Amino acid sequence: MTELNITDWQAYLANRYAGGQEQSLFMKLVEEMGEVAEVLNQKAGRKATEVEDLQKELGLELVDVIHYAVAIAAVNNLNLNQLIFEKDERASVKYGHTMNLTKFLAKK
Repeated sequence: MTELNITDWQAYLANRYAGGQEQSLFMKLVEEMGEVAEVLNQKAGRKATEVEDLQKELGLELVDVIHYAVAIAAVNNLNLNQLIFEKDERASVKYGHTMNLTKFLAKK
């Protein structure tokens, strides 16, 4: 299977959604988050379902959420790769974590 990195995915999505469709992308993101909530309710038995593999369905809905979040970043020319490391570093300091993403990857 081909490996995917965030930078390439952002370039692909920036091309796909050229013209800056922020509002519609955001609405799709919210819609997909609702679908994740629905699957989680089904997994917890709070909602009936006809889906056989709820675990796979959850994964597919999470991919949709990530897709639209990355697409919004792409059309706004945000470097998610850089921002993920910056945000993780800040959170590590704020919450006193001894391991941050940079250190984790260095140990790999």
